[in-house]
Amino acid sequence: MSEHTCTIRWRNTGPDFLKRQYSREHTWRFDGGLEVPASPSPHIVAAPWSNPASVDPEEAFVASVASCHMLWFLHVAIDAGFAAESYEDEAMGVMSKNERGVLWISRITLRPRVAWSGERQPSAVDLEHLHHLAHEQCFIANSIRTEVVVEATA
Repeated sequence: MSEHTCTIRWRNTGPDFLKRQYSREHTWRFDGGLEVPASPSPHIVAAPWSNPASVDPEEAFVASVASCHMLWFLHVAIDAGFAAESYEDEAMGVMSKNERGVLWISRITLRPRVAWSGERQPSAVDLEHLHHLAHEQCFIANSIRTEVVVEATA
């Protein structure tokens, strides 16, 4: 078992908290010391109370799923004897209302593009199998109820 930590820091800098006039900007500090500026999505909280240049929780959630999938994909590719040169994914999360009318990220689509080196190149069937294995082993995908779809391109 392992534990993973993050410290969230926010301080009121707004003119009137009780009238909801306050900045929602905050920081995420990870155990390695990295600090990331965070804010709600401007789709959820309009400026000036949010900062579109910061990472929002929804983006971070999508990035977390995509990153976990990539790391497992690279692992299973090595196990299968394929040498990856690069991996790029333009992942996208879709927010919708659930059966109770509450917003949630209902679907994440991963669109990985992998460049390969070496003589042994994966076929389309190999790629599908590698992505399936990666999805099955991804800790994050195993922790959520959001539908994760992989639309890999060769």
